[in-house]
Order: sequence, then structure tokens, then C-alpha cells
Amino acid sequence: MLLIANWKMNPSSLKSALDLAREIDSKVLSSSNFKVAIAPPLVYLAPLSQTLKKASLCAQDMFYEEKGAFTGEVSPLQLKDLKVKYVILGHSERRKFLKETDELVNLKVKSALKHNLVPVFCIGEELEEREKGKTEEKLSFQLKEGLKDIFEISELFIAYEPVWAIGTGRACSFEEAKRVKDFILSFLKREKGDDFARKVKVLYGGSVNSKNAKDFINISQVEGFLVGKASLNLKEFSKIILTCAKFSRS
Repeated sequence: MLLIANWKMNPSSLKSALDLAREIDSKVLSSSNFKVAIAPPLVYLAPLSQTLKKASLCAQDMFYEEKGAFTGEVSPLQLKDLKVKYVILGHSERRKFLKETDELVNLKVKSALKHNLVPVFCIGEELEEREKGKTEEKLSFQLKEGLKDIFEISELFIAYEPVWAIGTGRACSFEEAKRVKDFILSFLKREKGDDFARKVKVLYGGSVNSKNAKDFINISQVEGFLVGKASLNLKEFSKIILTCAKFSRS
């Protein structure tokens, strides 16, 4: 099980980032059977790499080339040098605001795998697509294009984040999340084979909190969470950590 704190463009100072990271790190149980990762803004990756003892580092994005004239980007080699383990790719906010295409996301996933970074590949449908019954159609397209020409993996997380649930307080129903998880794994089994599908773990993201985390694990049977807003609240995120720890031991 994997729990990722996606801080997005927060907090606004290094001191606040270090304080929060230290507090979260202190809540991580060394003996627990699940992993916690923190995904801070890029400017905080280096100092956090020197601070975290038990939690892992996760990047919020990366470019697909190792080096070159790509102003404002960060390379997989630079992330590796900072001991980053996971990298979020294809998040809906980057697709929406930065116009990232499925083709670009595919290049990034390939590069992450090549450089032994664990991709957290995000997929999800808009509210209008859901209401028209096109959730599976949208997810099929994102999976097909985002994982194009990728047939061998050692580890891959797919984060199902219904766009309409991100930061809205309106989480996906547990039963719906379970159906989507089953659909994702069935699709991958059919398109990529049994071995590929067995190495994939499905996370859920979208208004996750301490009250619904338990049922997402029990009913939806997801294998972790990509948590946004709640990960900036130490008390709330600590409760989610305890919930995950409890069920990872059971």
C-alpha cells in the first residue's frame, strides 16, 4: 500500500515545508507494511531529501529527456540524484492548465521506467463524461495512449482521480471506485497480459479524507491514495496514515 501527500503548489515557505515534512515523517511507522511518500513543490525536493528518514520522496512531474535546453524542466537524472523514488505523471491539473497531451505523458512514463523511477500515472474522467456514461471510454483511451509501447514494468501505480472529485469534497462512491479499479486491471490484463497487470497497483485520489479512507480500502479495495488538500493538514493526514497502517497489517 502506498500513501502519497501531493502538496501541489503549497506551502509558501521552505520553513513551513520542512516543519510539515518532519511532522509527517515522525508519524510514519517504520514497522508498517505500507509506504508513505511526500510530493512537495520542486523547489523543496532538495532540502526534503536531507530531512526525511522514513517517508520517501515523490516528484510532482518530470521531463522525459535526461538533459538539454528545456527551460523550467527537471530531468529524471536530477530526480534520481535527489533520491526521489516516485513521480506523478499525467495529473489532471497539468493536463488541464498546462495542456499536457497523452503523447507527452507516454514519453514521461517511458522515461521514468527507463531510469528506475516509479511512475504514478494519473487517469480520470470529467463530470460531463461521467454523466454521459463515458467513464470507461475515457479511461481506456488514457490507458492505451499513456502506456503505449510499454510492455514490461517492474512497478507501476495507476492513480484513478475522477476530475470532478479533486478538491471538491465530493468523493467517488466506494462501489464506483471498485468498479473502476476492476475495469483498469481487466483492461491491462487484456491489452498487456497477466504479468503486466499483476505488477500494477491502483490508487485512488479525489477528496480523500480520514472519514472515507477506511471504506475506500475495505469496499473499493484500492491499494493506497494520492491525497491533495488533506495532506497539508497534519492532524487529518496523520489519521489517514493510521488507517492505512491498520489495514496494511491485517
